[in-house]
Amino acid sequence: MNITPGNVILIGSILLFISILVGQRAYKFGIPALVLFLGVGMLAGTDGIGGINFDSPGIAQFIGVIALNFILFSGGLDTEWKSVKPVMWPGVALSTLGVLLTAIATGLFVHWVVPGFSLFEGLLLGSIVSSTDAAAVFSILRSKSLRLKYNLRPTLEFESGSNDPMAYLLTITCLSLVIDPTTSVSEAIINFVTQILVGGAAGILFGISMVWIARHVKLGYTGLYSVMIIALMYFTYAATDKIGGNGFLAVYLAALWFGNHNIPHRSAILNFFDGFAWLMQIILFLTLGLLVFPSQIVPVIGIGMLVSAFMILVARPLSVFLSLSPFKMPIRSKLFVSWVGLRGAVPIVFATYPLIAGIDKAGMIFNIVFFISLTSILVQGTTLPLFAKWFRVSAPEEKMIGQKPELDPSEVSNLIEIEIAEGNEHIGQSVSETRFPDGARITLLLRGGTNVVVTGSTRLEAGDRLIVASQNRSDAEQVYEMFNSGSREKN
Repeated sequence: MNITPGNVILIGSILLFISILVGQRAYKFGIPALVLFLGVGMLAGTDGIGGINFDSPGIAQFIGVIALNFILFSGGLDTEWKSVKPVMWPGVALSTLGVLLTAIATGLFVHWVVPGFSLFEGLLLGSIVSSTDAAAVFSILRSKSLRLKYNLRPTLEFESGSNDPMAYLLTITCLSLVIDPTTSVSEAIINFVTQILVGGAAGILFGISMVWIARHVKLGYTGLYSVMIIALMYFTYAATDKIGGNGFLAVYLAALWFGNHNIPHRSAILNFFDGFAWLMQIILFLTLGLLVFPSQIVPVIGIGMLVSAFMILVARPLSVFLSLSPFKMPIRSKLFVSWVGLRGAVPIVFATYPLIAGIDKAGMIFNIVFFISLTSILVQGTTLPLFAKWFRVSAPEEKMIGQKPELDPSEVSNLIEIEIAEGNEHIGQSVSETRFPDGARITLLLRGGTNVVVTGSTRLEAGDRLIVASQNRSDAEQVYEMFNSGSREKN
């Protein structure tokens, strides 16, 4: 088939449609949709039935950067500061020290057990796979509606959304050392710190600017606000990169700031980015699937399984326990965090950098990284609910009874039905005394089959059934945690 715009659009639309249908059915069989997106790409590729010859790491890397910006920005928008604030320092520890320890442990292991890998080549591979993948963590946790105790979910989402910059900097640093072993380590460290500091500062500044622009720039069509934010998002990445900062970190922090302020058309913007982030995930995984030659994966399966097992069972738990040692957290929570070391598209995108640089073992590194990412999503991604139950960190599933259309940012988006459990600490309190989330309110109270008119002085009793309206899922989860448990469990 000749490469023409029409053919590219035709093939792309078919692959996208197939991916959506396959992904929709994936969880019926307990398989993360991201794996099937990769599978569709591989089947359509050179070694598959589609026979599409796609062997361009540069294009794949460009698509990866475009997609990762969207995925990180969407994740930042959907992360509420009040849920992140209590877990910020553990999250920072995991996304910095945790990534560094994972890279070092994995790199040393690869150097010791894989024949022909130098120390710097081993550390390069370890750096590439050192971060948890935002696309995998966000999509798997949210699509499975997995509710967790001890603020584990915001911890994991904050870690995955903010640890890519660390892995990126380690990858670039180790790649420069592989290309030129005489590179000054001190210069590499200075560049590393500069990227983090400049990226962090730029992210906050651009986030403040986005809020101001969204509030003061008046556009004739509501849909243009989302387009404007896209432009600001990519400008944040490019401008930060231009001044020597880390663009991925800047984009995530800008989104975190922007998403936690009142802005016009907030619901429309969030819904747009949520849908587009899914589109970008599908495109990214399809592209990476096309880039892979399955026949080249077979020779590295043994090494890949060895490294993958070491990361899952040794490197990730070691880095988690050491990083979280200053913080009070139950051991079972740390064990669960260790298991959620999901690798996905980001390591595969980072693995294209050695390919483009043309180093000796670039092909082998890429294939090993792909195998590690695939096994991580398959093994860890499919068993998250099971391990949450084993480690006793899963919370009861909330019962959603309906959803209102989001006509305006002030409209509620979730309705939740709750029965106040015996022994709940809020029993006997008046409604005005309870620390309700700002974006939630009681719309109906049923007591013994009777509808009670709710006022600020209404006292809550065990067995009361509440219908609560909330503006977002986080508020709904907080309300559920408040009223659907008895006396609080001690850590």
